[in-house]
Amino acid sequence: MITGRVVVVDPEQKRMLGMVSTGFTAPSTLSRDGKSLYTADLFYSRGTYGVRTDVLTAWDTSTLSPAWEVTIPSKRAMSLTQRYSIGTSADDRFVYIYNFTPSTSITVVNAESKSVVGELAIPGCVLSYPVGERRIASLCGNGNIQLITLDDAGKEVSRNQTKFFDPDAEKLVERAVNIGDTYYFTTTTGTVRGIDFSAKEPKVLPAWELVQEEADKKAGWAPGGWQLMAVAPKLNRLYVLMHDTHEAMKWEDPTPFIWVYDLKTQKRIGTLDAPNPVWNLRATTDDKPLLFGSNINGGLEIFDLVSGKHTGTMDKITKTPTQVLSH
Repeated sequence: MITGRVVVVDPEQKRMLGMVSTGFTAPSTLSRDGKSLYTADLFYSRGTYGVRTDVLTAWDTSTLSPAWEVTIPSKRAMSLTQRYSIGTSADDRFVYIYNFTPSTSITVVNAESKSVVGELAIPGCVLSYPVGERRIASLCGNGNIQLITLDDAGKEVSRNQTKFFDPDAEKLVERAVNIGDTYYFTTTTGTVRGIDFSAKEPKVLPAWELVQEEADKKAGWAPGGWQLMAVAPKLNRLYVLMHDTHEAMKWEDPTPFIWVYDLKTQKRIGTLDAPNPVWNLRATTDDKPLLFGSNINGGLEIFDLVSGKHTGTMDKITKTPTQVLSH
């Protein structure tokens, strides 16, 4: 955790291409154009203590060398890496970094001028879900979704909140997935809640259930894992890690079971079985998508989503993988 790493692999050739060394529990994301890997790095002058320095590092994805960096406020959240701890605007002008001190905020970095241009306070809310070129959503403890609009300088123009779920009635997992500006969340018991930000006002979509058959409900099936969902936009499908005999305090455990859903019909259309328990999912966005799952042995399970077949395992890629990135 003190020195993180991003391992780069070619999943079709099943070979490792290189590695990027990052700072303490550094979240990472890819730019929309694929040319940059961003990491929000944290370093202590004595390794585990001392003077703290936080930087946003932009890595050249073709050479895996640092292209530039900018010092950012020492507020970045320290947690297991997850989606939306760091993200980019749709046009790659801005990078958003989630802070937790424990007050919450978002640092906005202009990637063109390579400078910090502001900080957005988001009290009572968490993470930064990028929406289009100039908007950022956050999930709030009162059950609302907050949406902040920026101008071209990265300064706040407006914000509003939309009621999204009842926090007293269900536990909504903040680790969502998105197709464009539509985000999908699930509760720990399998209620899918979506919200579409493509219009001026957010549109909350009708909720639906992952566990639809009575036999599956009686068996105790429910979602689980860390990055427990993935989407394949070109197939319009959702992939979810599922547990049988669901236990409330173990719902984040890995599992070999992946259920497949058609997002149009909201029906389960198949299942995938990994040879090893998986903790994190990610699918590519192309016409012939692959699904990746990081397993408990530090390996990568690879599925061809057109054929629905497991095509192989890349063993022992890295230790304790907590996130998979791809385009």
